Amino acid sequence: MSAPHPLDNPARASLTGPHAHFAERLGRVLRYPPEVTPWLALPDDPGPEDWADVAAQAWPGNEVPLLGMSHLPPAGWELLFDADGVQLVDDGVAARPFDEAVTLTAADVPEMMELVERTRPGPFLPRTIELGTYLGVRRDGALVAMAGERLHPPGWTEISAVCTDDAFRGQGLGTRLILAVAANIRERGERPFLHTGARNTGAIRLYESLGFRLRRTTRFMSARVPDDELASLTTSFHSIE
Repeated sequence: MSAPHPLDNPARASLTGPHAHFAERLGRVLRYPPEVTPWLALPDDPGPEDWADVAAQAWPGNEVPLLGMSHLPPAGWELLFDADGVQLVDDGVAARPFDEAVTLTAADVPEMMELVERTRPGPFLPRTIELGTYLGVRRDGALVAMAGERLHPPGWTEISAVCTDDAFRGQGLGTRLILAVAANIRERGERPFLHTGARNTGAIRLYESLGFRLRRTTRFMSARVPDDELASLTTSFHSIE
């Protein structure tokens, strides 16, 4: 049998590979520190004991994001979000530097979080910048666009947090930042990849025009740990057909 592809379970491949220094482990469950990113990683074949460890890490009543899961949470967990997604990979991306882009640092995090709050590209927390290089564009001193690196499976780096202030959309800043982040990834001998929603057809068309190709469909979910989960975790869990 062939070995699993690192992008089949990218959070786990990251936390057992280049991002192992971030990993917080309980049993077979791995997660990033909550202030870095909310992603956690279950094994490919999660059982009741693994879900119990998720509950112990997250605590009852809290929301748990589940990226690319092939199993639903156990019965009794409240499914808060469930959406189809796609994973796209480098297939000849025309990666190139962007002269206007600057490398963002920890000092820029307050502005980065304000930009994310306005544009909603996905989770960005106080220590997310530690996951990789983030590039930004400033106009009159203000941060108006950015993109950076998130998950890091061996040989691959995810492009994430691509966002542009509404007042500066239509100038191609997001596209040029994607290509610049991809250029940095390529310089390390790695390949870029990214995720987006399956219904985000405009973004998918854009990514494909830049040289990304669809690798697989996936699923984005989040679930709430039941209040009584630690006391009586059900042993019933269901595979997605």
